Amino acid sequence: MRAIVTGGGTGGHIYPALAIAKGIENRYPGAEILYVGTNKGLESDLVPKAGYPFASIEVSGFRRKLSPENLKVLWQAGRGVFQAAQIVKKFKPHVVIGTGGYVCGPVVMSAALRGIPTLIHEQNALPGVTNRILSRFASRVAVTFEDSIKHFPNKAGVKLTGLPVRPEILNCNKEEAYTKLGLQPGKPVLLVFGGSRGARRINMAMVKVVQVFSQRSDIQILHATGQVGYDEYLAEVEKLGIALVNNGNITTVPYLYNMHHALAVSDLVVCRAGAATLAEITALGLPSILVPYPYAAENHQEHNARALVERGAALMIHDSELTGELLVKKIEELLLSPTKLKEMAEKSSFLGRPKALADIIELVDVITDKQSNT
Repeated sequence: MRAIVTGGGTGGHIYPALAIAKGIENRYPGAEILYVGTNKGLESDLVPKAGYPFASIEVSGFRRKLSPENLKVLWQAGRGVFQAAQIVKKFKPHVVIGTGGYVCGPVVMSAALRGIPTLIHEQNALPGVTNRILSRFASRVAVTFEDSIKHFPNKAGVKLTGLPVRPEILNCNKEEAYTKLGLQPGKPVLLVFGGSRGARRINMAMVKVVQVFSQRSDIQILHATGQVGYDEYLAEVEKLGIALVNNGNITTVPYLYNMHHALAVSDLVVCRAGAATLAEITALGLPSILVPYPYAAENHQEHNARALVERGAALMIHDSELTGELLVKKIEELLLSPTKLKEMAEKSSFLGRPKALADIIELVDVITDKQSNT
């Protein structure tokens, strides 16, 4: 089995692609994997570190407004299509899998035009432009959210699989996690984070949360501020006379390297609404308060959040409306209502798809088997 995996720009496209690459290796021992991305994207750093051969093409996205830059983009697009075609021709893959980002366009199209089986995976409830176009040519489409199916023209080729979740998230030992984090078993844990870079709006709201919940015996708070916002957040809390070092019931860190431990012990999560994050919390059946990042492309994080909110698995607070007082109110409402929290957890678990990777690899089996029988 030879497979090309492509996806780039953000971790939301890259990590699922790497998970799928690993799934193919497990399904087809001895499989040859080639990852195609761009030299400017995060994939140029992450993919070699993951141990996969990496090839790059030149491609970028159009400006949403009329701009001379779009002329350069058009030129790059033509060059990218040529480069992608050369890579596909030379590698001779049995299947090409795209997980989103501009780089997927020329790679998946080059394969489709050669009659090579192709699969695209859409992470968000509102599909990106690239995947919506590619869905007309791909052999099959895998989606994370049921809500995204209606946005694709060829619904017959779409399958709800969910988004691959890291094995360590699914298999973490809860008792060990409490010990690693220095938390007490049996006492509710509130986990707050804003992604790898943090979220300033969430951090500033947490100042009030800390003021209200500091030294309370009925809750433990684990807050990852992000590397960029850590010092600013500490300074704001210190203005209130609260020391977060050895505070007792509140643990504050710049970054959670052991997120699998944090999720394993959490009873309620406050976070952004990136697709990978939502896949993890639903796979574990965790209730959440979601604050979608308002500047995500096509506002896709709000669409992701609504997919959970409308099914009773989460609450949503718009970024522009988030205040410390409102966040305190929502946290207290849920923690004082164990029944409500339990209902949200059950509905979150219902949405979770811990077997997403297996379902995606099954699609790879289907489309490559069809090709071998023609």
